[in-house]
Amino acid sequence: MRAGDPKATRPLSMTTARTWIDRFAEAIGAPPLLDDEIDALLGLAGVAAHASERTAAPVATWLAGRAGLSPAEAKAAAERLAAELDAEA
Repeated sequence: MRAGDPKATRPLSMTTARTWIDRFAEAIGAPPLLDDEIDALLGLAGVAAHASERTAAPVATWLAGRAGLSPAEAKAAAERLAAELDAEA
């Protein structure tokens, strides 16, 4: 790497997703997520990304949290919406 290259000044992170998520939750004062909550959020993101543009995934997960939905409730709502949109196509 060349001097001044941003990658040269920052080591590669070998942190797992689970470690990052747990540390992020701690950093923002939130309780750690359970495995089934993470699975449901990833499922929600997958439904949103495959039923629309990929950018819908992170926004959908934010909206679910903002609405106070559990990950399972949000995933079910996303699946219903995806089915409705598919039926309209």
